[in-house]
Amino acid sequence: MQKSSGNTYELINIGIDLDTCIFSVDVSLWILPIFAVIGLIMWLVSCRLKRYKLVKLNIPLGKIGKAEFAPNDRDIQIAHRIWTELVTRKAAIPIDPDNDVIIEVYDSWYNLFTKVRELIADIPSDLLRNEASTKELVRISTATLNEGLRPHLTKWQARFRNWYSTESEKLKNLTPQELQKQYPEFSELVSDLSVLNSQLIQYAVELKKIVDGNSK
Repeated sequence: MQKSSGNTYELINIGIDLDTCIFSVDVSLWILPIFAVIGLIMWLVSCRLKRYKLVKLNIPLGKIGKAEFAPNDRDIQIAHRIWTELVTRKAAIPIDPDNDVIIEVYDSWYNLFTKVRELIADIPSDLLRNEASTKELVRISTATLNEGLRPHLTKWQARFRNWYSTESEKLKNLTPQELQKQYPEFSELVSDLSVLNSQLIQYAVELKKIVDGNSK
């Protein structure tokens, strides 16, 4: 019960009718704003307490190196989507040069490049301006493309595709795996391919730290 200026305002009125065994509770409309304010305060406090752990990353691609930041909800969503793209393509899955077809690997990597670029482009501008963690995630993701995938694809993809297309007549008698081994620089290409593949696998491991909140 709350009293104000000589008048009595009953916020909650509880009644029990012993004759009919009826229990009743009447709630005044005055109390609803109070509950709303209390609920808002509790929500703000819970948001304040819900601090995401600081994640420590070590990205092996290019010059990215180490990074530390506490991701927000959107960062976690973006990291999970990039991680999913990596582990479901021939990027964060070990490549077997004896059985995998390099042309198909390059198709997968090109699609990965395109998808990650789209995810970065779709990040709201307010996050890019105001969230340090989002800026750091964008820096890492952009560097992954420009310092990781792009150099290899620039050096090898067009040259190999052109050679493969020219030699494709031999596919009548050879499997794609057998044909690609005839590429004059096959050993060097595979070596470079394997190094980048290992780096992308480790990149996926580091992204999973963001998703799982792993600070190690």
